[in-house]
Amino acid sequence: MTLPANPPGVVQRAIERIRDGHGERTEDRIAEETPIAMLYNGVSFAVMMTTPADLGDFALGFSLSEGLIESPAQLLAIERSDLLEGIQLAMTVAPEAAAARLDGRRERLLPGRGSCGICGTRDLEDAIRQPSPVVAETSFRASALEQALAALSQHQPMNAATGAVHAAAWADLDGRIILAREDVGRHNALDKLIGAMARAGIAPDAGMLLLTSRASYEMVTKAASAGIGLMAAISAPTALAIELARSAGICLIGFARPHGYNIYAHPERIRAD
Repeated sequence: MTLPANPPGVVQRAIERIRDGHGERTEDRIAEETPIAMLYNGVSFAVMMTTPADLGDFALGFSLSEGLIESPAQLLAIERSDLLEGIQLAMTVAPEAAAARLDGRRERLLPGRGSCGICGTRDLEDAIRQPSPVVAETSFRASALEQALAALSQHQPMNAATGAVHAAAWADLDGRIILAREDVGRHNALDKLIGAMARAGIAPDAGMLLLTSRASYEMVTKAASAGIGLMAAISAPTALAIELARSAGICLIGFARPHGYNIYAHPERIRAD
């Protein structure tokens, strides 16, 4: 797979490059990071620091993973406005959606930075949401997981250009990567992927989630909310992520590489060929 030289979300900037004590003026490719204001039926919910690519997927995936809507059908419209300060996504949701009952005096007021999954949350009960158990009990072939991990870098054009973004990818049960999304924030990359999967009508139990980041509890919560049964991260999980994955029925894998990985929750879901 040939990666594009200048994918969306990447800009050129002049830099001074130093090599062996000698400097030269040149151009470098840099990942964009932009404030994205999220509004639901006119009520501000959060401002997220996001790479401004695949924003339709992000709006849908964020709405689903945050429990603001229960299905894609409840997100009726997305209106994008490019402002001097950033980008505004004004979403219209159905009256029965949770987002239609937001109280502007109680919702998030702080910005969600690129590394933050719960910035602006006010209460402890809102910070840690117990995910609903994943119903599917699909088993996964070890060789399919290894094949998907080996192909992951081929689906990261933004990171190939900048070295500065995370990816979330979806592979089928044969290890073929079907969808991938990138962002400076790992939570944002996963939300974009969840939105893209929902738009494509992909069954969440029919494959595996790959992450180029650590596996934190927020990532497990988002995966569980989407009904994903296997989550493999190239870095370590946290202790809370492991506990949530065990209770949610998610097979959680860390330090994932094509030829080795650690299984932290539900190892019975991985089978030898």
